[in-house]
Amino acid sequence: MDKTFADRVIEFNKNLSYRGNLPKGFEVLNPYLDNPETITVMQKFYHKYYDDSNNRKFIIGINPSRHGAGVTGVPFTDTKRLESICGIKMSSARTHEVSSVFMYDMIADYGGVDLFYKDIYINSPFPLAIVRKTKNGWLNANYYDDKELFEAVKNFMIESLKQHVGLNLDTSEVFILGKKNAEFISKLNKEAKLFEKMTVLEHPRYIQQYKSKDRQLFIDKYILALKK
Repeated sequence: MDKTFADRVIEFNKNLSYRGNLPKGFEVLNPYLDNPETITVMQKFYHKYYDDSNNRKFIIGINPSRHGAGVTGVPFTDTKRLESICGIKMSSARTHEVSSVFMYDMIADYGGVDLFYKDIYINSPFPLAIVRKTKNGWLNANYYDDKELFEAVKNFMIESLKQHVGLNLDTSEVFILGKKNAEFISKLNKEAKLFEKMTVLEHPRYIQQYKSKDRQLFIDKYILALKK
């Protein structure tokens, strides 16, 4: 039997490992190795929403946060929304992530999780969480926060994007979250020639933190871009 979209994503996630170098002070966290329940929860999620062979649109984030996909294994999904909206309970962790709040409000306006995930797949060019050592402990980091970090992970990201595309994604237009993220993805795209057109949307975290009064406008902007 042919593999479904779900089978392919699960296989990709289970085989994820970063073995490259990192600049001093940075570390990569692999949620699938750090918590056995993450694999179970992630499999339930993809079997529930992606058990088909549909061609989907691709939304590209930055890299998972420690409290979102860094725990659940599902991009932009904390344990609260995983349980309350997707009906999948995670016993070993309780997390709340601001980006997840925006994403699921947008998904509700799109028509709900079944419809949204039937049309759209979300992941990141660097699909593991990156943390940086600071005097206050370890904090979330973005792959582009440091020039050396970006150079170190660049080839891994190109390879990862190629594998995502191979899941059966529409490459005629890709949706990128965050302007700075888009600058770096466009560098990768010049090299790897993966996507024909790049549409940039404001990152959910930025909207929640700085533009929360206008969040409905941004939700509408997302939906207009994704449904056209």
